Amino acid sequence: MITYKTAGVDKEEGYKSVGLIKDMVKRTYSKNVLTELGSFGALYELGKYDNPVLVSGTDGVGTKLKIAFALNKYDTIGIDCVAMCVNDILCHGAKPLFFLDYLACGKLDAEVAAQIVFGVTEGCMQSTAALVGGETAEMPGFYQPGEYDIAGFAVGVVEKANVITGDKIQAGDTIIALPSSGLHSNGFSLVRRLITDMSVEFEGKPIGETLLTPTRIYVKPVLAVLEQFAINGMAHITGGGLYENVPRIIPDGLCAAIESSKIEVLPIFELLEKLGVARKEMFGTFNMGVGFILVVNPAHVDGVMAVLREHGENPRVIGSITAGAEKICLS
Repeated sequence: MITYKTAGVDKEEGYKSVGLIKDMVKRTYSKNVLTELGSFGALYELGKYDNPVLVSGTDGVGTKLKIAFALNKYDTIGIDCVAMCVNDILCHGAKPLFFLDYLACGKLDAEVAAQIVFGVTEGCMQSTAALVGGETAEMPGFYQPGEYDIAGFAVGVVEKANVITGDKIQAGDTIIALPSSGLHSNGFSLVRRLITDMSVEFEGKPIGETLLTPTRIYVKPVLAVLEQFAINGMAHITGGGLYENVPRIIPDGLCAAIESSKIEVLPIFELLEKLGVARKEMFGTFNMGVGFILVVNPAHVDGVMAVLREHGENPRVIGSITAGAEKICLS
């Protein structure tokens, strides 16, 4: 007789996967989570807000997953998935509330799935989000053996009066950069053309380990700043680098004048440039060492920088807002 298992889907492996992750997931819960893992839907009590606005974002990890496959290391890519979502909604001043993930594969390995979800729970802990649910899809014949894909969805909340869109940015404002941890989760299709041997030594370890360094999550330090200061604009520096992401928040008639000499370019980017990528292409593809920016009134710069440092950040002033037709100028 033909069964689901002979068709390539092992339900027992799925049950094993749930058993391995259940305790990890519960670590992310708060009193607002009203359902247990396994419910048809996740119930989350919003709490007391005057005029709450829900902010949502979804993203994946992209071809960085290929590096995880090559190294057989899966415990950090879940952090990347969470980071890509929560850092985006943070740009509007939103506090992440909860997160859901989607994991797909050709044939499920419960141990590998548990490693991936371990990373997701770690990302949720870093961002104060509850992992309230998800989906694991086993699709034989659709994905190559041993390959996985992961995507996620985050929901946050902000009072309507405190929503940040960039519309308050003015000429004279200061641009503060928060450092990235490396490539984060963008540009890996280009990286994999340049670096094909993940065992090559780089800074004392296989370069594949450097490439898998997880995306930084900026939620806690930025929310700490927002408790004390009004921020005029924020941007998460993802695919397209500064050139594509900064203009998304700059009002017409203004320009983000950024001094590249004030950016601490990380060694991994210097290596990629040496392997044949032009400097402008580098800045138009990668974050180049800047993972997140805040645009603030110059009167608040010292205070904002102090709060960021108290929360373990190493902020740098990299430019200011000027009048201009171009929304970004990188000198």
